[in-house]
Amino acid sequence: MNLIDYLNIKTIIQTPQKVVLQIPVSDHILQPYGLVHGGINAVLAETAASMGANLNIAATQVAIGTNINTTHLRPVKTGLLKVQATPIKLGHTLQVWQAVTYQTQLNYPTSYSNITLMIQNSK
Repeated sequence: MNLIDYLNIKTIIQTPQKVVLQIPVSDHILQPYGLVHGGINAVLAETAASMGANLNIAATQVAIGTNINTTHLRPVKTGLLKVQATPIKLGHTLQVWQAVTYQTQLNYPTSYSNITLMIQNSK
């Protein structure tokens, strides 16, 4: 089982210009104080950016995350999180994506991330 399946992350939209994922808030993504663990925001952002980046390259290439900067804006305790990733730069060797995570019930941003991905040959 991979991380996406384990965390129950669902793909809502997957195009070369936008990827939207969602995850239900459950006990197994909370830290000991009852809030969504900050690492979940980073996982959502990098997963969405990686999915989008890989749609913009040749089948013989793979996009690999090299840097992520995530700013946590608001705590989340319940509900559903949705992340939307869009490209800032689609280069031949590097791509840069931004991702904003929202709590869907209140529709306000809970985190913001910048993700840099390196493009490599997959063989």
